[in-house]
Amino acid sequence: MSDEIWDLWFPSAGATGVSFARAQVDGDVAGDRVLVHAAPPTLGVEVRAADGSVVARGDDLERGAAGPMSFLVRETGRIRLEDGWPTDADLGRVVILPGGEAGILRAWEHADDRRAWRWQVEFSNRLE
Repeated sequence: MSDEIWDLWFPSAGATGVSFARAQVDGDVAGDRVLVHAAPPTLGVEVRAADGSVVARGDDLERGAAGPMSFLVRETGRIRLEDGWPTDADLGRVVILPGGEAGILRAWEHADDRRAWRWQVEFSNRLE
């Protein structure tokens, strides 16, 4: 894979929706599972290859639970959303922040009652 554009849209905002995030990431690093911080209640997602072709999409994806993170899961050209909290297995995954900055999740911990969390994200000019 090569660079991909992950375009996340909040379709329920305003008259026609608003952009939530647009991030350029290495598709090999993104793989089949990407984290999104502070996702809105609904999302539309379109993933494009460097040549502009759509390689995956998900429409009207709804969050079902509160929390600081959501997962966008790629399955054969489709994107689905999963609610959840990162675990050690998610360290090294791409995380997309509102506005489109993308980094790599390096550390994550949260309180047992999930009322507090601490995390570290690494940002660079190349996600490798």
